[in-house]
Amino acid sequence: MTDSLASLTTEKRNPRTQNLDQMTVGEMLQVMNQEDRHVLDAVSEVIPQVEETVNIITEAVKKGGRLFYVGAGTSGRLGVIDASECPPTFMVPPDMVQAVMAGGDRAFLKARENAEDSEEEGAHDLEQKAVTEADVIIGITASGRTPYPIGALKYAGKIGAKTISLSCNPSSEISAFADVPIEVLVGPEVLTGSTRLKAATAHKMILNMISTTVMVQLGKVYENLMVDVHASNYKLRERAKRILMEVTDAGYKEAEQALDEAKYQVKPAIVMLESSVSLEEANARLRQHDGQLRRAIESRSI
Repeated sequence: MTDSLASLTTEKRNPRTQNLDQMTVGEMLQVMNQEDRHVLDAVSEVIPQVEETVNIITEAVKKGGRLFYVGAGTSGRLGVIDASECPPTFMVPPDMVQAVMAGGDRAFLKARENAEDSEEEGAHDLEQKAVTEADVIIGITASGRTPYPIGALKYAGKIGAKTISLSCNPSSEISAFADVPIEVLVGPEVLTGSTRLKAATAHKMILNMISTTVMVQLGKVYENLMVDVHASNYKLRERAKRILMEVTDAGYKEAEQALDEAKYQVKPAIVMLESSVSLEEANARLRQHDGQLRRAIESRSI
């Protein structure tokens, strides 16, 4: 291990787990649970930076920009998970939130650890996505020094795209290339250097926070309901009916009929029932108010 690596908090030994191999199963589980509690506090410390990130992404997406998560190994996989959930949860185009992972799609299932060592590859893979100044790039690396996402952020900065870094060490190398650096300090891991543990948990929480709050800002949520859910299977169609019944007080059959008419798009179905208007007018109201359901319901007939 080089001196630079040895100095990283994420590579240090955790004094509370130095006898991990001598613990009982129950003791190991207890100490892991106790260590995970530190993650919540660490994430709360960076909420101002996460808020700034959300505002940047929201404005960019409203203007036609896209969000890219860039990472290697566990960090890259976290980006893939979050990006892949956005289309079914919020019915957004698959290119709005994308993941770029060192080693490509194959690396999601089979680790390619050496794929992270090239800044040039990070820049090249981002260039292949035709990134522009309208887009936002989040470079994810627990250590804060992984070349692949650093190269991606350097490239993004050169072309004028907004850049965010997400790391778990103070004064991370990648932070120098970010408009908004997020350094969530979870401390040494239970298993020394295994950043799939606390570091990954913190990053997963933050990515969830970012994508969810951005989608709320974009009008994809009404109250706390997924009103833009892509009702592509039985479970999601039934969820769509429950959402309609919850918002409008309609019965099951009435909700089913409205959704059938609206081709299982929840938002126009809600406007139809809440405002007693046709599907055509419901869609017109939603277009007029940029998909914001509350304003579409409250607006007058057009």
